Amino acid sequence: MRWRVTLGLAIAAGLAAPLAFRAQGPIEPRVKSSPAQPPQTAPQIDEKEVPLHAETTLVLVPVEVSDELNRPITGLDKENFRVFDDKVEQKITSFAMEDDPIAIGLVFDVSSSMGGNVDSTRTAAGYFLRYANPGDEFCLAILASEAQLVVPLTSDVGHVQNQIMFSKGGGSTALLDGVYLALNEVKKSKKLRKALIIVSDGGENNSRYTEGEVMNTIKESDVLIYAIGAFGTGAGSNYNDQVLLRDLTKISGGRLFPLRGQPLRDFADKVIIDLRNRYVLGFQPTNAAKDGKYHRLEVKLAPPKGLGRLSAHWKTGYYAATQ
Repeated sequence: MRWRVTLGLAIAAGLAAPLAFRAQGPIEPRVKSSPAQPPQTAPQIDEKEVPLHAETTLVLVPVEVSDELNRPITGLDKENFRVFDDKVEQKITSFAMEDDPIAIGLVFDVSSSMGGNVDSTRTAAGYFLRYANPGDEFCLAILASEAQLVVPLTSDVGHVQNQIMFSKGGGSTALLDGVYLALNEVKKSKKLRKALIIVSDGGENNSRYTEGEVMNTIKESDVLIYAIGAFGTGAGSNYNDQVLLRDLTKISGGRLFPLRGQPLRDFADKVIIDLRNRYVLGFQPTNAAKDGKYHRLEVKLAPPKGLGRLSAHWKTGYYAATQ
């Protein structure tokens, strides 16, 4: 995943000391109990936005680690991770855990195929926005027969909430178009961390953009993608719909959370906590060729004994610099 040079230098300089392991106590969202004051503006970074290329010798890889119950595992050390670049193991030269402001693109499906899930989808939006921290930004894309970016990047969570609650539903599903619109909008943010949150049944059937075009755009971005899949059960469920959302999330380093009878708000908790509990591993590639080629990344865990089975999620690769 592309990260700005300033973050890389800060980490390489030893900004974060090794953490003592703790299986509980993740970075919790700050819940608003009363109307918030206007969010404080985060320090602006004047660096130019560029595609996901390794423009310096330092490659930064955000990684989320969870247990068998999907709970985030914090407090691991550098020695608990191994990073491979095109199957060649790399030396981890920087290590930190992040909790910076986030730019989040919300992609909400209100098409006919969502059926009775539309109302719960609208309600869930309140939970995502309730966990906004000072400095966070949001944008909103609504999916129906056409995808519309109804709210550009803003820190006004009330405006986003109102647009979701009063959006008109029905029609077919332009899922890929909605992802593409939200992805390009959230990329405009100067926040160091960016993510999309998709709430949909994955039933793509009316987009102009192809799956390949959207996948390539994700590869060249630094945006994590999470999806809450309202797939249904029995004859009404479609495995291909699940595959689409799974692939969109996996290639970005995010995750798919299928609804299995749990309240949608529970998954809002999982996604936000997951976003705020990520390690950042940095390495200098042994292959320093500036050929612009795509490098596949793999992260393996070597956790302390007694933790049980853990899983890691990371972005699948990056593009090398061209010069």
